[in-house]
Amino acid sequence: MKHALTIMLLLAAASVSPLIFPIAQSGRSSMDILAKFALLPSAAILLLVVGLLYRAKDSLAKICAIGLAAGAVGTVALEAFRLPGFWLGFMPGNLPRLMGVLLLDQFASGPSLKSDIVGWIYHFWNGACFGLIYVLVFGTCRRWVGAAFGVLLGFGFMLSPVVSSLGVGFLGLEFSKGFPVTVTVAHAAFGFALSWLAASWLGFIDSPLAGALCGCAPGHLATRRDRLSGGL
Repeated sequence: MKHALTIMLLLAAASVSPLIFPIAQSGRSSMDILAKFALLPSAAILLLVVGLLYRAKDSLAKICAIGLAAGAVGTVALEAFRLPGFWLGFMPGNLPRLMGVLLLDQFASGPSLKSDIVGWIYHFWNGACFGLIYVLVFGTCRRWVGAAFGVLLGFGFMLSPVVSSLGVGFLGLEFSKGFPVTVTVAHAAFGFALSWLAASWLGFIDSPLAGALCGCAPGHLATRRDRLSGGL
């Protein structure tokens, strides 16, 4: 039960960062406000929980750290396709730059070196959070699942308020036919790199979430009590 609750808390904290951009673009709040009251607290909670797991020498700590690292490094694979797509005119703008401007609430003054740095940090932190979500939910046993996970993220992005707010039409097709292709391929590359790195660094493990939930099942708990009673 303790592991299951810990994983749920980690998943909730990791989900906050990727969600604040679409929430802001839907008009429900602004990125700078969401960063102060949602992004930063959730990041602090996530890192604190991982730190406590390390202190307790819990095996979940290594899984979390590698998930975060694999997601951050996997973002490089995404950029290997997104940036050329942007340079070729398939994408309407540089999203990390836009995110930095919105996070610092300097839309009127425009981008700066500081906002660019903040935007890229946020972009890679999102990748790290997706990496953590992936390893906690799916484990590392199926590398093709990583690519499918990435494609799902890509379609989630294209159907989100972010793309709607750009005024590029359904799936960005009004801007360029290369838009959905670039987004899908870039996110598939992210998912594949994430799953490959996680499997390389962790070995093959089953889903920690599924394992923790199975451990909470009544039959499993009864069996555990019987074993403990037999030991007494």
